[in-house]
Amino acid sequence: MKDSINNIPTIAVIGTGYWGKNLVRSYAKLRALRIICDKNETVLAQLKLQHPEVDICLSPNDVFSQEDVQGVVIATPAETHFTIARKALLAGKHVYVEKPLVLVEQEAEELISIAESKRLILMVGHLLQYHPAFNALKEMVITGELGRINYIYSHRLNLGKIRREENILWSFAPHDVSMILSIAGENPEYVLSTGGYYLHQRIADVTTTHLEFSSGLRAHIFVSWLHPFKEQKLVVVGDRKMAVFDDTQPWTDKLHIYSHKIRWENNLPVTDRSEPERFQVSEMEPLLCECKQFLHSIRTGEKPFTDGQEGLHVLRILNACQHSLNQNGQRIHLSTAANQTVAESPDSMDIGADTCFIHKSAVVDDRVSIGRGTKIWHFSHILSGSVIGNDCNIGQNVVIGPEVVIGNGCKIQNNISIYPGVTLEDGVFCGPGVVFTNVYNPRAHIRRMSELRPTPIKKGATLGANSTIVCGHSVGSFSFIGAGAVVTKDVPDYALIVGNPAKQIGWMCECGERLPDTLTCSVCNKKYIHAQEGLQQI
Repeated sequence: MKDSINNIPTIAVIGTGYWGKNLVRSYAKLRALRIICDKNETVLAQLKLQHPEVDICLSPNDVFSQEDVQGVVIATPAETHFTIARKALLAGKHVYVEKPLVLVEQEAEELISIAESKRLILMVGHLLQYHPAFNALKEMVITGELGRINYIYSHRLNLGKIRREENILWSFAPHDVSMILSIAGENPEYVLSTGGYYLHQRIADVTTTHLEFSSGLRAHIFVSWLHPFKEQKLVVVGDRKMAVFDDTQPWTDKLHIYSHKIRWENNLPVTDRSEPERFQVSEMEPLLCECKQFLHSIRTGEKPFTDGQEGLHVLRILNACQHSLNQNGQRIHLSTAANQTVAESPDSMDIGADTCFIHKSAVVDDRVSIGRGTKIWHFSHILSGSVIGNDCNIGQNVVIGPEVVIGNGCKIQNNISIYPGVTLEDGVFCGPGVVFTNVYNPRAHIRRMSELRPTPIKKGATLGANSTIVCGHSVGSFSFIGAGAVVTKDVPDYALIVGNPAKQIGWMCECGERLPDTLTCSVCNKKYIHAQEGLQQI
């Protein structure tokens, strides 16, 4: 459904953090905002006061089921981009994703394939591609006004928000890589990155990156969040003219053109300097221009400048730069980097031949087995003797072990500790902040590790955010524990459990829908009967 008067596509924004709030503001201004989605109820309530005409929800799934939402804007942490974007595309929604598109190249390729097969728009938030000053500069390059481009350098510096979920390369440089590729019209052949680690020994605060193109063009990117003043400057040097795009200046001074010339006297180069020409550009907010482009692409089917393929090109270069950074500035050939079995992500490493992903800030002890396709994110710790299956996703600040077994396909969200005695079978979902215990009556001054009570979490179970599982009780297969519930007794298979202390209020289907009294799922039509340990599918 569209705005019936102005034919404006309707948009849902998922994620309302630092940048998400700007996207909410922009789409509301364009009269396209339909739903705001965030897990923080307090933030949602504040935004509802600002935009009373807009609906709010806590779960992205509530967005995907809305038929009157055409486009989904994703401004959540980068590690969640793939899952949310994939679900949105499969639900038939056009998708805009804040940079970076995803962290793994194979995931980007899958999103592109889904979007193409469903004829949907997939757009990446490389904001400066929509800046009027940059577009004027790009037009000069296309028309040949600057002549042959010899080199480009970009500075993006600030004493600003210092992140711990990504390093400076992934935080600042995607914009610069995107602009440089747009001007160059080709991908680099080689990359080289070096960095400085001052606030954290594994998270780069300063990086310098060099891009070498087969045409002879060279580009240099310097980014830092440890700089005494803000600088956002792009310099393009051609053999006829030079251009400077300085985004920290007023609109009248954002783009300067220099007609400097080099002449030769006695076989020596002599510089003839000229005064800069101020190039007037329209005073349009880049974010509004970007949002308008997404709406225009939804209406017309026209690909944006920063579509999924452009996002993939930028991602490949960032991964190669990260690989160079991890190798202390090794010069990386892009074709070699593209053929690696494990795509490099920010500050990542891989263990063994099974090609798992482990963020560089995570700690993995010895005698640990990690399955193929498993991802372990920032500041997590896997203790000795633990076994983690294939295709698991371990979020930030998770502690597992020692001697803990995790099955295949499990998803463990942020801020969870899984102690000895707890076992997760295949396909278990643990929401953020789930609490496990392993001793029933602990005292700080009495050692009771010999009194551990086993706590098996069986296949396909879902543990809601901030739920607590008291040790010594089993959680049945495909059961569903509501957010904040405190489980003090065994949970039957397929049971729906809520409250403190937790009580059963119904039954759940394997697909995650609550079952009616007939025990036949209204969504997937699976049928169940009562059994000794709960329900049994028939």
